[in-house]
Amino acid sequence: MSKERIVFMGTPDFAVATLKALLDADANVVGVITAPDRPSGRGMKLQPSAVKQFAVENDLKVLQPTNLKSEAFLEELKSLESTLQVVVAFRMLPEVVWNMPEKGTFNLHASLLPHYRGAAPINWAVINGEKESGVTTFFLQHQIDTGNIIFQEKVAIEENETAGELHDKLMNVGAGLVVKTLEAIESGNAPSIPQNTIVGKLQEAPKIFKETCKIDWNKSAKDVFNHIRGLSPYPTAFTTLVCGNEEIGLKIFRVRKAEKGKPEKGENGTIEVDNQRMFVKCADGWLEILELQMAGKKRMETKAFLLGFDISGYSCK
Repeated sequence: MSKERIVFMGTPDFAVATLKALLDADANVVGVITAPDRPSGRGMKLQPSAVKQFAVENDLKVLQPTNLKSEAFLEELKSLESTLQVVVAFRMLPEVVWNMPEKGTFNLHASLLPHYRGAAPINWAVINGEKESGVTTFFLQHQIDTGNIIFQEKVAIEENETAGELHDKLMNVGAGLVVKTLEAIESGNAPSIPQNTIVGKLQEAPKIFKETCKIDWNKSAKDVFNHIRGLSPYPTAFTTLVCGNEEIGLKIFRVRKAEKGKPEKGENGTIEVDNQRMFVKCADGWLEILELQMAGKKRMETKAFLLGFDISGYSCK
């Protein structure tokens, strides 16, 4: 591989896989830009991002700007003399940053653009019951996630797959796609396909807020099933256990569609327990709860939960 001077930008674990793949491919990474250390844990001690930890372990120069437009940061970025910037799971860049290198800046996005532009493409693909997703590399332009497509690779979404499982698949496939993209740019053979040439109704992937995570038991069992797995393990779908005036928060990580034979009548959100198995009624059927976490407790399998908590009289709201 030739020696483009690469500045890599990223923060979470998803980006670490790509940075590792670049180093394994002998890419010339001259600097890494990542988020400032954040307070975390019980003691709220400052913790470095996953990308910073990996970069430090591999003796890479790290910059952690709080303001991407500050003169001090821009001067330091210029001093790296990068010819190409690679962005994976980082924040929105100002034009003065993405337009700085001679060969521009490209981004890895965890969807098949132009579908699922936005902050949470993995979650929304699963929530919406998609059968496939994928990863896209594209050149940055003014509007977020709209730049010309370089490469894409499709990945199947299995019927019971969670957002977390899809995340890990796309993380590894995406790392390989970034290396492929770099090689194409260096050889002068990188495609550049405008997204407006791709027709059809576009699905969006907006940021997920707490209210997005609340389970609506009035929806179909299929929709609730997809909603739960699309938010598992993070930020996690939740419901409220209600008994009289008592209300207890309950996160739900894993469910499965219940076998036929459950009663059709009953309010949506009704809970039934049968042989240490817990079922909740949806609009058109029942879901079996397999893994959950009650407020203030540890995540556990439902059987263990039922052994320590008498759920009789409760329903889900």
